[in-house]
Amino acid sequence: MPAATSAPADSHPADAKPRRRVGRPPAAVLDQDGITAAALQLIRKSGYDGFTMAALARTLNVAPSALYNHVSSKRDVLVLVQDHLTSFVDVSAFDTGTWDQAVREWAWSYRDVFSKHTPLIPVIAVLPVTDAPKTLAMYEAVSAGFGRAGFPTERIIPAIVALESFIFGSAYDVTAPADIFDSGSMAASTPNFTSAVESLARQGFENPADVAFSLGLEALITGFGALRT
Repeated sequence: MPAATSAPADSHPADAKPRRRVGRPPAAVLDQDGITAAALQLIRKSGYDGFTMAALARTLNVAPSALYNHVSSKRDVLVLVQDHLTSFVDVSAFDTGTWDQAVREWAWSYRDVFSKHTPLIPVIAVLPVTDAPKTLAMYEAVSAGFGRAGFPTERIIPAIVALESFIFGSAYDVTAPADIFDSGSMAASTPNFTSAVESLARQGFENPADVAFSLGLEALITGFGALRT
């Protein structure tokens, strides 16, 4: 019986996985789209309070240091998330509808998107739009719509900022408690306010925040409409 021959030292069993080469992998393990998707997954699971760079690294199954090849801070990741969410804001009516209807649809869509992500609003409010392509695309569509409607160019950005201030504040109202205006034991000393609150409640509106948003938005649309040439 012939003697068994030993396998060459560099051979591997058929089912063994090849070892990863030492050094930099041939393709990037991470990219900004992947980081954004993982951040949203983590936020849905743990909320913004549970969102940390260490937790994000665990979600991506990488070392925290690997993240810093693509983003420099938690704020940078929130910028990516914000830019991604802005892509869901509907600006299509600026191409197809009247100016007032376009502003209405844009504002409602904008509020609804960010009412689900109010912790991002303080970031958005002071965030330069540099390197935020989806946010810039939204502003371009809105600015073009205002221009076509006859707005003086120098008033387009102030009008957008004023609308955004209203939209962001209204996004917080969506999640406000139902009894936010309950004057409690002070009702007798605040009769006008208490009567107004009770009158609103008697109307039976399903969501008073929607009533307030509609009222304010229509007033802004009417006021800004007067600036058109």
